[in-house]
Amino acid sequence: MCTTCGCGSGDTRIEGHHAHEHAHEHEHEHAHVHADGSVHSHAHDEPAHSHAPGLTPARMVQIERDILGRNNALAANNRRYLGEHGIFALNLVSSPGAGKTTLLVETIRRLADALPVAVIEGDQQTSFDADRIRKAGARAIQINTGKGCHLDAHQVGHALEHLAPADDSVLFIENVGNLVCPAAFDLGEAHKVVVLSVTEGEDKPLKYPDMFAASSLMLLAKIDLAPHVNFDRRRAIEYARRIRPGIEVIEVSATRGDGMDAWVKWVRRGAEAARERRRDDVAALKRRIAELEAKAAQP
Repeated sequence: MCTTCGCGSGDTRIEGHHAHEHAHEHEHEHAHVHADGSVHSHAHDEPAHSHAPGLTPARMVQIERDILGRNNALAANNRRYLGEHGIFALNLVSSPGAGKTTLLVETIRRLADALPVAVIEGDQQTSFDADRIRKAGARAIQINTGKGCHLDAHQVGHALEHLAPADDSVLFIENVGNLVCPAAFDLGEAHKVVVLSVTEGEDKPLKYPDMFAASSLMLLAKIDLAPHVNFDRRRAIEYARRIRPGIEVIEVSATRGDGMDAWVKWVRRGAEAARERRRDDVAALKRRIAELEAKAAQP
């Protein structure tokens, strides 16, 4: 159950495998403390946002910290695995319909001759997006979250076991369409990349600040439609940088090709850095083993 909105996890299913429980599904008391000090509890037997007079604000805060703490521990395990294999992982987040999958399909085509790519797809239901990804030439696995509104580190860890991305590859995690809850859940990725389409309105960074604050890059998508909608690109970028100063911005159109070279270059640069870190770690380990062997051989 989500600490932010109180949604249920339902039957989480990883494509082709048995269902796995949500990482924090067993927690019976879920709560969120709002900025105005009001408290809502999300118990399994209560509707979302119901009041819980029996729980103190301190207890509410502790529950939320426990949930996120468990997730962060699992995310650290994911990050360690990805680092050991030189895998550059990106968590793509957006509202529904922003164009993440279309962007991914074109990105995969452009990376095909340069890097192996794998994708973890997150949706409440269906495997439509994973099917599209596979048709584009990348390996993919679908996570259906049921009633859940975001992916968590537990789900991604299981998906990694089954997907087993190649060493020195790129892993895209396409999160459930939602500009609220995925902001709070680290999956072990190198970066969150927020996709904002010009059809949504330039005020989204101010309406959903946590997501933009958590993201390293904003892709301003469907830029080919900008002349046909009432969208202020300059203001959208200004708002995003008001929330996260220095956030990188690339304007893209997956259908027309605008900005795709810059986006792919950004991905390739990150992938190369991940490979170099892995090589450095392996070299350091070999040196350490040699030192220990030399020390053991001394009389």
